[in-house]
Amino acid sequence: MDIRTLKLYLTLCDSLHFAKTAEQSHMSPSTLSRTLQRLEQAVGCKLFERDNRCVTITAAGVEFKQFAEKTLTNWAQLKQKVDPKHALLSGRLNLYCSVTAAYSHLPDLLDRFRREHPQVELNLITGDAANAVKEVQQGRADIAISAYPDDFPDNLYFVHMDIVPLLILAPNRPCQVQQMVSQTSIDWQQLPFIVPDHGPGLRRAESWFKQMGIKPNIYAHVSGQEAMTSMVALGCGVSITPDVVIHNSPVRDRLQVIDSPISIPAFELGCCCKDKRKSDPLIQAFLDIV
Repeated sequence: MDIRTLKLYLTLCDSLHFAKTAEQSHMSPSTLSRTLQRLEQAVGCKLFERDNRCVTITAAGVEFKQFAEKTLTNWAQLKQKVDPKHALLSGRLNLYCSVTAAYSHLPDLLDRFRREHPQVELNLITGDAANAVKEVQQGRADIAISAYPDDFPDNLYFVHMDIVPLLILAPNRPCQVQQMVSQTSIDWQQLPFIVPDHGPGLRRAESWFKQMGIKPNIYAHVSGQEAMTSMVALGCGVSITPDVVIHNSPVRDRLQVIDSPISIPAFELGCCCKDKRKSDPLIQAFLDIV
């Protein structure tokens, strides 16, 4: 059992997904499985339960996770004492993301960052994802989780995190809009649309309308994908929405996804910062985690 194995174990605890953990750790899934088997042999019990659909942590695994976290913290503190070159980072890092990203992508990043840099103070700002780039440009955030826009500024730096599909969202409760999307042939020209008031989401919607050859019936321009989703659930219209917003929405049981006649390009999700600051110790440390 070594420090690298403990870090690998904690990454798997965060993701509960062997393929993702293997990819993040730059190894094959089979190598990851062998490493975990050796760890379980050393501990003397199973740390995870696995089947074809999911991975869950056992009671012993939860206990070992606490041990691993404490061990890595002690290791970092020891390195600081015996080798000044490995002094722990400290300071304040301002992060910006949408409410959805705070649920879907940020927890895993913060867990890993806190283990590596426990003395860094993290300040989280949430808001409309469409404002992420502006928040970094105007200096209110050091790093933002953002979709990669078509007009990404030259003075910013972007690190890829994930690919996020876009889906057409409609209400599934009885209402006029639900009846319209239930037709064999949907009249897209008449269907009321709820669209973002600015940002990459609006440009995706405008591009879709153009490719469909329709002049859209816009019901409302709204700030924030979460607010758009709530309006769809209320039966106000349909929207083109990232799937991660749907999966993390408290009103997802009131929603349905309808097929798009044409493909909708996915969002590339990542972290952005000012290019001139990407080598700042705190920012570089966070981007290394990404």
